[in-house]
Amino acid sequence: MVSSPHEALHRIFRADPGLFARLLPRAGIDFPEHTAIEPLDTDLTEIRPLERRVDSVFRVHVPGEEGGFVLAVESQGKPDPDKHNSWTYYLAYMYAKYRLPPFLLVVCKDKVTASWAAEPIRVGRGFHTSMVVFPLVLGPGSLPVITEPDEAARDLAVAVFSALAHATDPGLTAILEALASGVACDAEKSGSGVNGETGEGGDVNRVDWAEIVEIGLGEGSGREYWRHLMATYTPNFPGSKTIVEESWLEGRAKGQTEGKAEGKAEGKAEGKAEDILRILEVRGIEISDPVRERVIECTDLDVLGAWFDRSLSAAHAEELFVEG
Repeated sequence: MVSSPHEALHRIFRADPGLFARLLPRAGIDFPEHTAIEPLDTDLTEIRPLERRVDSVFRVHVPGEEGGFVLAVESQGKPDPDKHNSWTYYLAYMYAKYRLPPFLLVVCKDKVTASWAAEPIRVGRGFHTSMVVFPLVLGPGSLPVITEPDEAARDLAVAVFSALAHATDPGLTAILEALASGVACDAEKSGSGVNGETGEGGDVNRVDWAEIVEIGLGEGSGREYWRHLMATYTPNFPGSKTIVEESWLEGRAKGQTEGKAEGKAEGKAEGKAEDILRILEVRGIEISDPVRERVIECTDLDVLGAWFDRSLSAAHAEELFVEG
C-alpha cells in the first residue's frame, strides 16, 4: 500500500511499468521498443551492516538484445549531496549483479530539485575523471501539465504522474479537476487496461489511482481539494471503503433520513462549509469567530462554492467574502 508522497511518485511505475514508454518521450527522453518490463528486488545491499535500497528497480526486455537493460527509479524531494554517493553505488552494483547496462531515473516534484538531480555526477580529481553519471530526470520542468479531461482519461497513469509532478503549480486546481474527470470515466476509456506481455497499462483501477493521488499530494490544500472532488462522484467499487464511497453512503443515508430535497441541500451545504473551514485550517489561515459563523450558517450552495474556490488561495479568512 502506498503510504507517503515519496512512495507515490515512484510506485506509480510499479503499478504500471509500461508508463516509462509513454511518459519519458513527453520529456524528450527516448525509450526503446520493448517486449516486457518487470520489477526487480530493490535491495542492493552487499555487506549487511551497510544497507542500501533503491526506491524501485526494473528490468526492461528489448527485442533483438539479449538481457535488455536495468532501470532504477529514485523519488527525490530535495537536493541531497549524499545521494550522489548512493546513486553511483546503485549503478555500479546493478552493473556487476545483472551484467546489464544500468540507468537511473530521478523523479521530482519541484524544479529546483529536478535541476540539481540532472547535473552530471563526476567521480575523480582535477587530473582525471574515473566515472561520470548522467541521471535521467522527470519533473515539473520537463513534463507538460494536463488540464483537459479527455487527455487525462486517455492515460490515467500519465495524468496521475503529471499531477503529482506539478503538485506545487499555481494551476493545481485545474489539473486536479481534469484528473478527477478522467478517474470518473469508464475503465475502457481510462487507458488502464493491461497488456500482459508489455505490462503497459498496469493492473490498476480508478480507486487505486485516486488513492495514489491523495497520498502523493501530501498534506495541504491540494489534497483537501482532491478529496472534495472525489466526494462528488458516485462510487464504482462498492465495499472498497474509499473516500468516494464513504461520502456517497453518508449522503445517501442523510437523504433517506431527512426524506426531503431541502434536507439534502442542507447536508451538502454543511459539508461544503466544513470543507472551506478545513482548507483554511490546513493552510494555516486564522479563522475568526464571525467568519466561522458566517460560513457555517450559509445554505446557498452557489455562494459556498465561490467561497470554497477562494479558500484555496486566500491570504486571510476575510477574503472569502471579497467579490472579484
